[in-house]
Amino acid sequence: MPFCAVILFFSGNSLQAQAAEGAVVSDGTAARPTTGSPAPQQATLAAPGQAPEQQIDKRIFGVLPNYRTASGSAPYMPITAKQKFWIAARDSFDKPVYITAGAFAGLYQLENQNPSWGQGMEGYAKRYGAALADQAIGNIMTEGAIPSLIHQDPRYFRMGTGKSAWHRTLYALNGVNRAKFDSGKWGFNYSEWLGNGSAVAISNLYYPSDTRNVHDNVDKLLVAVATDSFSNVLKEFWPDIKQKYFHKKKPAQ
Repeated sequence: MPFCAVILFFSGNSLQAQAAEGAVVSDGTAARPTTGSPAPQQATLAAPGQAPEQQIDKRIFGVLPNYRTASGSAPYMPITAKQKFWIAARDSFDKPVYITAGAFAGLYQLENQNPSWGQGMEGYAKRYGAALADQAIGNIMTEGAIPSLIHQDPRYFRMGTGKSAWHRTLYALNGVNRAKFDSGKWGFNYSEWLGNGSAVAISNLYYPSDTRNVHDNVDKLLVAVATDSFSNVLKEFWPDIKQKYFHKKKPAQ
């Protein structure tokens, strides 16, 4: 699909992954050493709600924002509405987001989507603004607003090792249909579908009138959900990819 090709293009030209962060507790403060044990040399603050053993890179391949990944094997700890909006804001306004929005705008320009916007710099600027708005509004609705209203957790809980790659892939793809509530129980991912549905409805305010129909709105919704599903697969396997291809071996003593 076109959006996958764009994501993979930027992934292939990405920055090298960041080093793993120090141990932290879920409220973002540094973990205290046990009695008699040496204090850690360095402790890094974690994202709100992040479990102690979580050492999640902020960006996948150094490009794609990765602020809402959590460990599925760690004891569940719910996050507040403020923390949900914090995740949504980071995913919406991280620097690489502006690059991916530019790529989407270029793709839409080549496909001449929304032809009433025309071509040239003016047409590209309109498509770029729309792509930025789509990403920001979609993230805020699916990760902040709707999860806060219905008390659902917007994070992706990574399965990790211990299962086959095929099993993990199916688990990741199904993340758009299955999510945890703040109670810790699993249920249907209303945040994903209601959030993206709301974002699509809002987008009718800035898209031209020739795309404000049921067919185009359904297409936008399915593309948004499919993109999130593909993103979940990257979140699931990124630590494995990093370990295999980007891990620096320590020099022999």
